[in-house]
Amino acid sequence: MSEQKQYKLKNIELAKILKLDEKITYQKGQVVSKTLVQNKNVSITLFSFDKGEEISSHSSDGDAMVTILDGTGKFTVGEEIFLLSKGETLIMPNHVPHAVYGEEQFKMLLTVVF
Repeated sequence: MSEQKQYKLKNIELAKILKLDEKITYQKGQVVSKTLVQNKNVSITLFSFDKGEEISSHSSDGDAMVTILDGTGKFTVGEEIFLLSKGETLIMPNHVPHAVYGEEQFKMLLTVVF
């Protein structure tokens, strides 16, 4: 089995320099997601949030790491609130409720390790 099929790579080119912030676009009034890798061990997804859009509180079976690619997003993890801007990263532990809100338009890379 090839490495590409084993890791279920999607929407991503191999052996090429990528500008991840250019791989997803903003859409008015929406949260947009694009899966790059999905398997039983890891999920890697690009997201774009229009200003004011959100993903309500939920929890995950895996530890989640977000890295902001553009703009500013608000993350609530348990009872703590974090404002993250381009270049900043936050780890959200598994089984801890968290939510995401677009303080302004923003893009992020989400990596979840199960």
